[in-house]
Amino acid sequence: MASDQQLPDFEQALAELEGLVERLERGELPLEEALRVFERGVELTRHCQNALKAAQQRVEILMKRNGQPEIEPFAAPDGPVGNTPSAQ
Repeated sequence: MASDQQLPDFEQALAELEGLVERLERGELPLEEALRVFERGVELTRHCQNALKAAQQRVEILMKRNGQPEIEPFAAPDGPVGNTPSAQ
């Protein structure tokens, strides 16, 4: 994608990405336009991932400076919410 396009802030990038996904899901775009939209989506996705990674690093640095305990990775549940062995 053209690098002269300005990258929006995180919230704007996410909103634009959602709009692009909706356009692609409708399946009505000509091939060339769909490729351009997809390419822009990839660019926005990378931008959002980098923003999230930078935010995570900042939080970790701030917590270390304040003597907070180490951050533990988030562990997602194994299955859907409410699908525990005791519920079966």
